[in-house]
Amino acid sequence: MQVALNELAALRVLRRPAGITSVCSAHPIVLRAALRHGRDHSSTVLIEATCNQVNHRGGYTGMSPANFAALVLRIAQEERCPENLIVLGGDHLGPSPWRDRAAEEAMAEAEKMVAAYVAAGFRKIHLDASMGCMGEPAGLNDETTAHRAARLAAVAETAARRAGSAMPVYVIGTEVPPPGGADHALTAIEPTAASAARRTIEVHRRVFAESGLMEAFARVIGLVVQPGVEFGNHNVIRYDRSKIDALKQVLDDEPQFVFEAHSTDYQGASSLAALVEDGFSILKVGPELTFVLREALYGLDLIASDLVPGYGERPLYATMEALTLAHPEHWSRHYHGTEDEQRWLRHYSLSDRIRYYWVAEQAQSAVARLCGALAGKFIPLPLFWQHMPAAERFSDAPFDPQEVLIWRVTRSLAEYHAACGGAR
Repeated sequence: MQVALNELAALRVLRRPAGITSVCSAHPIVLRAALRHGRDHSSTVLIEATCNQVNHRGGYTGMSPANFAALVLRIAQEERCPENLIVLGGDHLGPSPWRDRAAEEAMAEAEKMVAAYVAAGFRKIHLDASMGCMGEPAGLNDETTAHRAARLAAVAETAARRAGSAMPVYVIGTEVPPPGGADHALTAIEPTAASAARRTIEVHRRVFAESGLMEAFARVIGLVVQPGVEFGNHNVIRYDRSKIDALKQVLDDEPQFVFEAHSTDYQGASSLAALVEDGFSILKVGPELTFVLREALYGLDLIASDLVPGYGERPLYATMEALTLAHPEHWSRHYHGTEDEQRWLRHYSLSDRIRYYWVAEQAQSAVARLCGALAGKFIPLPLFWQHMPAAERFSDAPFDPQEVLIWRVTRSLAEYHAACGGAR
């Protein structure tokens, strides 16, 4: 089912709630799985890049927005996914990557980034200027946040007109804790207060009007709020719809909007469906998809260790362990405890910070060696039962490693698709 972003609020008003899955990943296998799934179901494929992951200076992936867009479109062509199904989005676009600098300098970089995103064809823009820069509080007040968001929206509007293409739609607001999961075991997460959500909308509406940007504000489709879901390194806080009655009323009073829910990873089918029914029409997922991809790769690493003479004892795992130890900057501030606890977190934490390492040459070489070792092999059923029981249907036939990786990611995407209305 193809649903346009600007249709979500109207469908909610009509009591026909629908949702869209926002795939937040730059991993080519995840992108391929999402595009193939969208092709097979003729459904919207919303793919988003974050400000730290992709920006005009390369981000941690080394990709600019134009590079990322080209990667998505190349894979789409290979998968024969129609381009009209694809929507590219930019997540948390604001000064966050440069918040160690003075505000004006950080905002100047954010303006360049937003312009690059829009010029590259990104049409869903999450304006997030809520994090303080050098010398400022960690979280800014609504007034300052709204003024900076309006400044970035003006840049996006100009870039879209210059490109002569469709004007962007916007999402405003942010959520706490920051995206990507918490660093500790969680017991509860309080949903956003209805009063806070109303104030975010009211202040942004006023500031955009004062800035002459009401045409842009009319294209603000969503508000990021905290529905009370989150995941930490060890556990998941699942959705409790009994806690958001007052928050849901905001959407009844503001029919222009739907809610955007971040960190919905690991929620499961019933929680995801309840979120969509309650107005959280945009469901963002990222770490779960690379977590299950890593799960599949490690399963295949075990199978190859048992099956292929000379392959070695879990060489992919060993490579990733060496790589994360040599470059601890992506995990050391997030994983705590004893050496043994940090070791298993490096590989199995729900926040999946190992995802930052798959772009490294050593990791890619180890994955290529694994796939080469198993390609075309006939893997016995008992080995799947031992290491990847759910994948038993791939046994006793010429094996294509990429297909099992895509299959594993697609299992998670299918839960989101059903929750968003794809099974109706």
